[in-house]
Amino acid sequence: MNHDHYSDDYIQNILESTKTIALVGASNKPERASFRVLGYLLEQGYTVYPINPGQAGTEIAGAKVYASLNDLPEAVDMIDVFRNSEAAGGVIDEAIALPTPPKAIWLQLGVRNDDAAARAEEKGIKVVMDRCPKIEIPRLASVAAS
Repeated sequence: MNHDHYSDDYIQNILESTKTIALVGASNKPERASFRVLGYLLEQGYTVYPINPGQAGTEIAGAKVYASLNDLPEAVDMIDVFRNSEAAGGVIDEAIALPTPPKAIWLQLGVRNDDAAARAEEKGIKVVMDRCPKIEIPRLASVAAS
């Protein structure tokens, strides 16, 4: 897949079919983008599981934090990755190896790993890179309204 451009339908399909999200790289610091996106996704009605090994067992925005994807209480529809491009490859490999892999993996703004994305897509997982759902959700809503 060409990850330089995504159709609105591709993004919308992922966001509308997603109910549960693991947010890897979650932070309890309000100034961090991962904290703001976590709160936004919760406000939008998604069930969000923050992933941060250093904060496991605590809560961020009322959501229990887990150490890894393998520790989640249920399979998730999407994994939203707030890690650098190199580390994102390991997260994608961990996601692929889950007993029930996600339907989608979303790499945040500035994060791109084409090799890892190809591995996920070979397993039938949709991938979005260098985008933010907190930006895409309202943008797509305004497109639909016009």
